[in-house]
Amino acid sequence: MKQHIFTGFGFGPIQSGLFAAEAFKSGNFNRIVIAEIDQKLVDAVSANNGSYYVNVASSTGVEAVKVEGMEIFNPSDDTDRAELLKALSQSTEICTSLPSVNFYDSGKNSVASLISESLRNSTAKATIIYTAENNNHAAEILEEKIKQKLGGIPDNVQILNTVIGKMSQVVTDKDEIIQKKLKPIAPGIDRAFLVEEFNKILVTKCKIKNYTPGIKVFIEKEDLLPFEEAKLFGHNAIHALLAYLGANKGYKKMAEMKNDKEVMAIAGNAFINESGAALIKKYKNLGDGLFTEKGYKA
Repeated sequence: MKQHIFTGFGFGPIQSGLFAAEAFKSGNFNRIVIAEIDQKLVDAVSANNGSYYVNVASSTGVEAVKVEGMEIFNPSDDTDRAELLKALSQSTEICTSLPSVNFYDSGKNSVASLISESLRNSTAKATIIYTAENNNHAAEILEEKIKQKLGGIPDNVQILNTVIGKMSQVVTDKDEIIQKKLKPIAPGIDRAFLVEEFNKILVTKCKIKNYTPGIKVFIEKEDLLPFEEAKLFGHNAIHALLAYLGANKGYKKMAEMKNDKEVMAIAGNAFINESGAALIKKYKNLGDGLFTEKGYKA
C-alpha cells in the first residue's frame, strides 16, 4: 500500500538516477516531488507529464529507464513554492542532492528555510532526510541550519548521512549523446543522465520508532564514518590514481584502461595493500566484512 511521499532538492543524476528512481521503483510512494531552479528543466519535465529518462549502465550495456508521475517545482516561483511547501509538509522522505553543503542556507528560498517552514506545519507521521552531498558531516551541517531556524529538530524527524559509491554524470555533448545512444532527460532538453546500475548505498540507521522507509534498497549502518573513509580513501583515491596514470600514458577515458594489466595491477595493489590495509587495521574491531582483506578483494 502506498503510504509515503518523497521530495527531493536538486535534479541531477544522483537525485534522478538513484533517489527518485528508487522511490518510483519501490511502488511505495503516493507522490514524488522535486525542487529544481533550472526553469528550462522544470518546464521540459512538466510538459512531458512528469516523466523523464535516466540511462543506466551495466556491464552488458546501457538501458534507458523511464520514471513517470513526478511533480517538479521551481522554489523561485511563488506558486511553485507554495506547492513545494505543501508537499514537504506531507513528506515522509526528503533528499538533498546539491553541488555542496554550502547551498543548504543559500538564498531566500534555501533548502534549510523551506524544510524548516514545512516542519512547522508537518502532517507526516515521521520524516527522514537523506543528505546526498559528498561530505562526511552533511547531516550534522543541515541539522544545525534547521535548528537555527526552527529552534530544534522534532522527535519524529531524523537527518541521515549517506555514502554513495555510485558513478554518474550529466552528458551535455550532443555528439556523445548520439554516439552512446543515450535518451535525453525529456523532449526539449539536450542533456542526458547517465548512471551506473549500482544502488546499494549506505545510510545512517533510522532510529524513529515504528517507522519504515519507503525506499528499501539502502543499507543502514550505525556509524557511517568508517564507510565514508573507505569510499574517499578507496573508491575516490583509486579513481584519482587511475586518472593520473592514465593521463601519463595518453589515455582519454577511464574505460580505456581496463585492459591495461600494468595500470590495473598498480591500482589494485594501492587499493588493497595501501589504503585498504590502513583502513582494515583502523576498523577491524567493527566486525564488518568490508574491513577484511577478503572484503577489500571482493
